[in-house]
Amino acid sequence: MTTPDLVIHVLPLIGSDDRRGDPRSTGIATVGGPWLGLIVSKAVGNAVIRHRVARRLRAAFMHNRDSYPSSQTMTVIRARPSAAELSSVALGTQLVEALSRRRVREAFESTGATGQTASRVLP
Repeated sequence: MTTPDLVIHVLPLIGSDDRRGDPRSTGIATVGGPWLGLIVSKAVGNAVIRHRVARRLRAAFMHNRDSYPSSQTMTVIRARPSAAELSSVALGTQLVEALSRRRVREAFESTGATGQTASRVLP
C-alpha cells in the first residue's frame, strides 16, 4: 500500500505451531513482534538525511505499535524522497492511515484472531 511519502508492505505471519511447509514460517522469531524493516535509499538524501528519516520512521513505528491488529506482523517501509521533509508525527499519521485501510484489515481477518494462517502478502 502506498501513502504520499511511503510504500508499506505488511505481512501477517503464520504462527509457530502452523508450519505447513510455508517458507515464511521458518527462521522467524515467534514472539516479540511486530517487526520492522526500512528502506531509505540515496534518492532520499545524503547519509545524514537518510539516517534522520530512518530514526523518524522507527519512532513512528514504535509509537503506533498498538495500531497493528496482531503482534505477529512483519512490516517493510520504503521512504520516498519527499519523506525527508516530514516530522515523526507526519510519518506516523501516514503509517496509521495505511494500517487502517480495508485491505489490511481484510488480510488480518483472514489470518484469524491469533494470526495463525496468513494467506497473502499485501502490495
